[in-house]
Formats: sequence, C-alpha cells, structure tokens
Amino acid sequence: MSNTILKSDFIKTYDASDIISKLTDGKLFASFSKYYVFPGFCDVHVHFRQPGFSYKETIKTGSLAAARGGYTAVCTMPNLSPVPDSKEHLMQQIEIIKADSVIKTIPYGSITVGEKGEELSDMVGMANDVIAFSDDGRGVQSEKLMESAMLKAKELGKIIVAHCEENSLLKGGYIHDGFYAKSNGHKGICSASEYVPIERDIRLADKIGCAYHVCHISTKESVDLIRNAKKQGVNITCETAPHYLVLDDTCLQEHGRFKMNPPLRSPEDREALIEGLIDGTIDMIATDHAPHSADEKAKGLEGSAFGVVGLETAFPVLYTKLVKNNIISLEKLIELLAINPRKRFNIPLSDECTVWDLDKCFTVDPKDFVSMGKATPFEGEQVFGECAATVYGGKYVYVNNC
Repeated sequence: MSNTILKSDFIKTYDASDIISKLTDGKLFASFSKYYVFPGFCDVHVHFRQPGFSYKETIKTGSLAAARGGYTAVCTMPNLSPVPDSKEHLMQQIEIIKADSVIKTIPYGSITVGEKGEELSDMVGMANDVIAFSDDGRGVQSEKLMESAMLKAKELGKIIVAHCEENSLLKGGYIHDGFYAKSNGHKGICSASEYVPIERDIRLADKIGCAYHVCHISTKESVDLIRNAKKQGVNITCETAPHYLVLDDTCLQEHGRFKMNPPLRSPEDREALIEGLIDGTIDMIATDHAPHSADEKAKGLEGSAFGVVGLETAFPVLYTKLVKNNIISLEKLIELLAINPRKRFNIPLSDECTVWDLDKCFTVDPKDFVSMGKATPFEGEQVFGECAATVYGGKYVYVNNC
C-alpha cells in the first residue's frame, strides 16, 4: 500500500477483513502503511434522543456520528419519551435501533419509572435487553430506593450506572461554583452535589455487593472516594469525559457550547482527573454525547440546555492534548476508549475496527459534524488525528471521502 493512497481508496483497495486481520492476538493497534488500526471504540454513555426528541438527534444520525468518530459500540441513556422503564417502552427504542443503527447500539433501562425517582422500573422485564440500569440526567435522591435498585440489579447480574447529583445542593446553579462564576456573576454548582451521592452509593454498593459504575466524574473529591473504594474491594468503576480532562472553568466563555452537567470544574479538579486516569482510578473515557437543537444552545451559560456533543471529536482531542503532550501513551488511550469499557460492560469485540491518520491536522468545525448536535467546546481547536474508515460487522460503516 502506497503512503499516498487516499482514505476513500480503502473501500476500493482493501476488503474490510484485510484491515481487521491487522488486529490479531489482542493487539491494541497496528500500523497499516501510514495509518493506524485500532479496535473499534466503545462509548458507554451517549444520548441519541430517539424516541421522543428526534429534533435533537436520531439513532441513525447518532450512530453515523459514532462511526465517524471510530466507535463501533455505544450504550444509549434512557432520558427519552417514553422512558425505557418497561419492556413495552424499551421495545420502541429497540425497533428503531434494529432498523437504523449502523453500529452496535445497546440501550440502558431506567432505574425508576419515568426517571422520576419514586418507584423502581420493571428491571426484571428489561434485564435481557439492556446493558445496565441508569437514571442518567437525574440522580436517584432516595437512599432507600437506590438500595432497592442495587439489590435487584445484583439479583439480575446487572450494573447500576449512576448520575450522581444531590438536588438539594444545586441551588439554581448552572456552571461550577468557582473562579468564573464568582468573577462573572453566575450561579455555581458546588462540587459536593456530585461527591456526596457518590459517597452514599459507595457505602451501599459495599454493603450489597452490587456492581456499580459512576458516570462523568468531574471533581477531585470524586476521584479520591473512588480510589479509596477500589482499595477497599468495592465493585466500582467510573468514567470521565474528554472535556473534563482538557478544559476547566478558566476556559469558559459566555456561550452554551461550554455548558454541560456536571460543569467544567477547577484546574485542580482537572489535574486530579488526570492523576486518576494515569493511576487507574478512572477506568474509561465516555463522551456523554448530548445533542440539542441550535436554539436550545444559543441562550448563553444561564439559559442554554445542559449538554455538548463529543463522538466526532473525542479521539482527536484526547490524542492531541494527552498523547502528543506525553501525559498518557497511545496504548493507554486505546485501553480507555476501546478495551476497558468492553471489559466492564461485557461488550465483545468482533469484526470491528477503526483506521486513523494520526498525522492529519485539522480545525474542529461543527458544520462538518454528522451529528445533528453542533455544540462543542472544542470548536476552532486545531487537533491531530482523522478517522479514515470504521468497520463494523465485517463491513465499512464509515469511509472518509477525502
């Protein structure tokens, strides 16, 4: 293969099986002329908005965006309409997935009915069809209800995946209660609103023996709590997102593309997350891909909806900011994006991979996104690493047209 071959020529020159065959004997990556072949990435935390909110994203557009970002497996969160809180409601989503998804897309079932935090969902009825149970977007406020959920999840052999947020501590905040909020008159969200429920859930998980996973951690206290829980033998894992690893509240601007939940925290929190990534406290990186309409993200920090997109920028941003700056190795990044999520959530890797040109430099431009969501805090950033092709089920599901 010539080093000058165009990315689009992959589909003409090489059968997908030729590329997949490069990844043998558990390799984390292999070279393919000037390109790198990686196992298909796996994101255990995405929002594809369908059914119920298809003006924001659909399963088709979300899965296509995932393929463009190198992902061959994703897990979709349950803040939908109807909420997948029963077999009947869940099947509405599954039917769309079967018809429209170009990659492996596995839904979550909700922990509570309607994600209202009042009574448990039909966890038994959904267990065979969901990856795990979560009320993502809302924290389960009742300790008694979370304990019941953990007991049922243990019985079913499923993981409880928790959005940890104590509502009584929010006080109307919408960005981190730190430097930028104080300097610009914004209402802040305190770090305790995240780590207090994590502390509670760790105690419950230790007591019950349930498999427990914490979503999108953002504070130094969360890292410390999870690190100590692992040392004590609690069956716990966690994720963080790219934006928490490379941005903090000193990077904020008066634009909705910088508003997400949890918010960008302090430089000290970001440094603690990096340390947790390096020492293994943080098991994986998930995007929390959360698309909204342009109008919903055009109302500044206070008025915009929470959430940014991330599937199409995750690898380039992390490769540029972490690997090229020698903070972590390329091998470590692939473990965080592709290997560790599959191990924890038992998602097998089969006939799937993604091919990247790591020397390609480009400027992040949301107009190029496949996702219907365009709000990204990385808009205008120069990054390295462009996806050339993604293979799922032994077939190309994305080929770069360059």
